[in-house]
Amino acid sequence: MTTTPADRPDSAPSLDLGEFIREQRRAGQLSLRKLSELSGISNPYLSQIERGLRHPSAEILQQIARSLSISSETLYERAGILEPRATTGDLVAEIRRDPHLDEQQKRALTTIYRSFRAEAPPSAVESSGRSGR
Repeated sequence: MTTTPADRPDSAPSLDLGEFIREQRRAGQLSLRKLSELSGISNPYLSQIERGLRHPSAEILQQIARSLSISSETLYERAGILEPRATTGDLVAEIRRDPHLDEQQKRALTTIYRSFRAEAPPSAVESSGRSGR
């Protein structure tokens, strides 16, 4: 039986990473070429990353993250470089603990978050009783 790169277990994080980068790029309304320019990564190499054909270094991931305005840690986790951080699942508590925000910012973020949650359809996580509120 012949295996393709997608069949190999070690390619799953790369494919997931590439899909995530593509989703973030599209959400930011960036073309592949524009992200390539912003990050200083060649267009063909970036395309291969998005398709799960290349395993980028931490430095390359940092350049991509900066260009997409997301945290490097997020991409490191997706790439399997870092283990996902254990979270409490309580975003409001995390916002309240953030030392970089003043009280007005914390209230605003909490209000926005709660309004989005109220509008969102129930997810599988909420159905299981772990709402994260």
